[in-house]
Amino acid sequence: MQAAGTEQVVYEQPLTERIRAFLRLEHLFARARHQLASADPWSSQVVIEVFIDVLQIVARSDLKKELIKELERHTGTLNNLARNPRVDERRLEKVVTEVRDSLNTLHQSDGIVDMALHGDEFFCSVRQRSSIPAGTCDFDLPGFHHWLSGSESRRREDLTRWFSSFNVLRDSIELCLRLVRESAIATRETAHNGMFQETVDRGAPCQMIRVALAHDAPYYPEISAGRHRFTVRFMLPGSGPQRPSQTHYDIPFDLLRCVI
Repeated sequence: MQAAGTEQVVYEQPLTERIRAFLRLEHLFARARHQLASADPWSSQVVIEVFIDVLQIVARSDLKKELIKELERHTGTLNNLARNPRVDERRLEKVVTEVRDSLNTLHQSDGIVDMALHGDEFFCSVRQRSSIPAGTCDFDLPGFHHWLSGSESRRREDLTRWFSSFNVLRDSIELCLRLVRESAIATRETAHNGMFQETVDRGAPCQMIRVALAHDAPYYPEISAGRHRFTVRFMLPGSGPQRPSQTHYDIPFDLLRCVI
């Protein structure tokens, strides 16, 4: 979910596994940034838990390879746009330079996560215990308890250093998702009886569906997507034992198809 100013809330649905992984990591990095602004020990503990979640996602796939593929795909699309006389040449050149620089950084890096993080004995000890429920309790990790109880400046210094280990990964993902979102083609649609369905154009590489609603809308969209179509159902929240239910009103909404 992303807030669009103060008037709309945007709900996103990735249509590829690659974009799904990028969105998960973007969510974790945003959470880390927010908690880094706080000085209390609980926030510091949350930041470390976020870093561990990032490493778990990175370990599941070759994200460096996926990022290179995605940026190379964008390069081809941008080169095709250069032939369009209506394109803003300055803006296009700026984006092409960003993509090229990001690709060069990825190719030159040994990995997308600084190996210094993997070699940090203190961080690794916390990570090892994190797989156990409440494994970072004071009596399990007295060294971690000492660190959390210590000076705020020391914690900030360590957390900032560890966060910088993700710079290559974070910057590349932010660029990829920005390009995807900026490619959005927006239309005003209506979900009749609370449901909207559309066939996916196999010839257009749609990466993500975004649904924008007023921030005070009493319903929310559930978006499901397959190879051939996607469906948006507008749901009313449940209360207590009552489950959420689909509204049967006609719902106008903004649909953004991210095709690039």
